[in-house]
Amino acid sequence: MIRGVLFDVDDTLVDTRGAFRHALASVAVDYLGDVDHDELVRVWREDANGWYRAHTRGEMTHREQRHRRANDLHEIFDGPYLDPEAYEVWDTAFERYFREGWAAHEDAAPALDALDAAGLPYGGLSNADHGYQEIKLAACGLARMPMLVGVDSLGVGKPDPRVYALACERLGLDPSEVAYVGDEFDVDPFGAVQAGLGLGVWIERPGAHSRDVDGLCGDGAPRDGLVRIGSLADLPAALGL
Repeated sequence: MIRGVLFDVDDTLVDTRGAFRHALASVAVDYLGDVDHDELVRVWREDANGWYRAHTRGEMTHREQRHRRANDLHEIFDGPYLDPEAYEVWDTAFERYFREGWAAHEDAAPALDALDAAGLPYGGLSNADHGYQEIKLAACGLARMPMLVGVDSLGVGKPDPRVYALACERLGLDPSEVAYVGDEFDVDPFGAVQAGLGLGVWIERPGAHSRDVDGLCGDGAPRDGLVRIGSLADLPAALGL
């Protein structure tokens, strides 16, 4: 029986893709000129060289991964090379625009309401820094979501099994009693189930990091510990509430 829920934050509760689009479109005015903003977002989120994943493995700082991704983007879209000094200016603007774009998905607060009504505890487990995600959640009207584990908690992030175990411990439940909800199939629901959690819920957001998961999870109803939903409005049913 599921007695608690862990949530990913970015693109699960918060429309981070939209915030990235706002930030990238804004900095592009000064650095890249007339470019397709949707293509900017696609390249940024694809992160072909895997710098963000390297950060979550503890191989580089958040600042370093973003610097490398910025230069990758500029190389593809004919922008100037950003040395450390130039990157400082770029990142200051990018971060300001990024925060301007923060907003909760419309289905986030109602999903938490449903868990509150059912008496199920919940918390956040993210591959971003704990304190940064607390600021983001508060800015999006989701301050009631307790951040339990960030990438800085152990120096590594999902899908390392230790981070799921720590989050369950802080939730006060055995991993088998906990569901994990997230938008990236491999590091969210699949990684959680591999780590021993009772249920992995993949929310397939439009434009999200989709993976070929046909046959690996059930649609709407769990299969082999995994379930796919299209909205957090479907979460209570997936949990059997």
